[in-house]
Amino acid sequence: MTLTDRIVAAAYSVGWSLVKLLPEPLAARLFRAIADVMWRRRGKSVLRLESNLARVTGRDKTDPYLRELSRAGLRSYFRYWMEVFRLPAMDHRRIVESTHVTDEHHIFDVLAAGRGIVIAIPHTGNWDAAGTWLIGRGHSFTTVAERLKPESLFERFVAFREGLGMEVLPLTAKGGGTAHAFGTLAKRLREGKAVALPAERDLTATGVEVDFFGARARMVAGPALLAIQTGAALVPAIPLFEGKEWGLQVYEEIPVPAEGTRQEKVAAMTQRMAHAFEKGIAERPEDWHMLQRLWLDDLDPR
Repeated sequence: MTLTDRIVAAAYSVGWSLVKLLPEPLAARLFRAIADVMWRRRGKSVLRLESNLARVTGRDKTDPYLRELSRAGLRSYFRYWMEVFRLPAMDHRRIVESTHVTDEHHIFDVLAAGRGIVIAIPHTGNWDAAGTWLIGRGHSFTTVAERLKPESLFERFVAFREGLGMEVLPLTAKGGGTAHAFGTLAKRLREGKAVALPAERDLTATGVEVDFFGARARMVAGPALLAIQTGAALVPAIPLFEGKEWGLQVYEEIPVPAEGTRQEKVAAMTQRMAHAFEKGIAERPEDWHMLQRLWLDDLDPR
């Protein structure tokens, strides 16, 4: 483990150990202050966020509105981390009672019918709180986790989410290679259970190209593939912040096209998923935590 890895692991360990001990108003002010310091320094992550928000809003990158929007975005992002560190100690009944869900029947009607459901989400709001809401409503689910470095940090994240009641599968095997997560996800869906997957960013060769806010991007093929292969419903959902509480906008099921090859069906369904993400993100751009490159023409040619 490198020195940087040790520092990162230690920082997260301190976060999970200490932040939950602070009174919530104090923790909120602390993380808001950290966000403002980061925003004023205008590092690469802040500039990338502003560039991404320019795509979403259609504004010029020099527009002063984007500066204020990126400040709100950084505050939203750091609120997410503050809540992540506090979630294990929070009253989960409060999260269930304080999460305002629009069109939740798109989830519960599917599960009541005994079908599996793939809930596809972007990196908005607090997706861990949204998962806590779903578990609190009586439906545990399976998700995947990217293998982080150092390994101890990955294991801590898995333990954190499992502690909330999720089943967490590694996206890749330790040391690289396939972890066979797809097969387990398909099994859970055939059992009539829920799977939740972050889905708006995939920079691998297997990603599906879509039109997203007027430019080309790659999104994850897995949600559509799972729906096609298992007969599960593919339902996009957008986690949000609602004042000091939480929100979740659930969209209607994306049906499998009646005609076309499997590849064509995946492309069509993923594009419809992208359109749902566009709608949700455009309505609350400050809650979209995308501080990385996303669009193809922003990427290094390699």
